[in-house]
Amino acid sequence: MTEAQDEAGAFRALADPTRRQILEDLRDGELAAGEIAARFAISAPSVSRHLGVLKGAGLITERREGNRIIYALAEERLANCVGRFLSAVCPEQIVLRHTKWRPSPQSEGS
Repeated sequence: MTEAQDEAGAFRALADPTRRQILEDLRDGELAAGEIAARFAISAPSVSRHLGVLKGAGLITERREGNRIIYALAEERLANCVGRFLSAVCPEQIVLRHTKWRPSPQSEGS
């Protein structure tokens, strides 16, 4: 599989709003499959299919913990795919990761 095909799979996975919400839900840490499914008004098998697409695209990872499957966001993979795309489309823009908004020194004393 070429890098372009690999990235196309990631963007196909990102095209669905349910899958994007799953990624957002995983932003704060790992979740069990049942915890993820409980957040949606769709069937557990449908959520499972969405998780399979995200895993197949390399955007999430899974591990077993007893009889539970725990999912986590593959942050580096997601950032690399989106970053490469943005670099190609908007080369004059700088994409900063892990940057949090900080109040300016003037607003701190207000």
